[in-house]
Amino acid sequence: MGAGYWQHVRAAGLTVPADRPLDELTAELTTLLGSVDPDERDRTAYPTLATWIDRGVYDDLLAGLGDGMAAGLSVGLGERGTDTVFRRSFSALILAECIERDSRLRLLPTGKVLEWGDRITTWYLREQDLRGFVPGKGWAHALAHGADAIGRLARSPHLSGPELTVLLDVIADRVLLHGDTLLVSGEPDRMALATMEVLRRDLLPLTVVEPWVARLAGAARQHAADTDRDPFLDSGNAEAFLRALYLQLAIGPQPPAVRSDLLLALVDTLRTTNPHTLGATHDS
Repeated sequence: MGAGYWQHVRAAGLTVPADRPLDELTAELTTLLGSVDPDERDRTAYPTLATWIDRGVYDDLLAGLGDGMAAGLSVGLGERGTDTVFRRSFSALILAECIERDSRLRLLPTGKVLEWGDRITTWYLREQDLRGFVPGKGWAHALAHGADAIGRLARSPHLSGPELTVLLDVIADRVLLHGDTLLVSGEPDRMALATMEVLRRDLLPLTVVEPWVARLAGAARQHAADTDRDPFLDSGNAEAFLRALYLQLAIGPQPPAVRSDLLLALVDTLRTTNPHTLGATHDS
């Protein structure tokens, strides 16, 4: 259908149209999730599907819808700089909405949500297109959207301590993946927010969280470069993530039980990784 059809749907408050079957509408919206036009993708497909999920339109079809979104995570996976990133990135957002709906109403078996979690985390670690904003096409933001999906997973009652530990490790693995791209479009903040969702479950003791922080801290320390490679490419993302996590713990809502001890650990870490700006001062 043309753009005018969906503009009419938006103007009608995203009420499900009665003139076409739901499966046909869903298929078209799923295709639009991968559109290079932000009006079709960001302002039509995503909010329409998210709203219909929230209103219960898909409650009897949630498993099938989520499976379709999980399949979208593999479309073009491994490509860089191509338009397939939009389908993957926005499929993650809709799959997150499916997980959130189940968390509220418990519509799905545990195995299905864990299956989706495996699909999300596998995609997240294999995603190669790290672009944030793409001029002329809008937000790709795969790492930010993936972090949002991990945050929704962390809130799911289907996940317990072992699964939450895996989510922490996936976040750290993604932060620490070596590459030539510094994350400068808010991704570290979204990853830190996803981490907070894990910590707010209050199921992971400090004995699990502190070594996890220490692993990130090791990567955040800059080492003298013996090549022409900028050392900040190896340390910058870990450093940005640790700062974002500190801010979340310091001033964010709903502090987890480990907040006080973890803040102390992060302060020590940030002093160590920023000796020139946070180290001891000396009189001149």
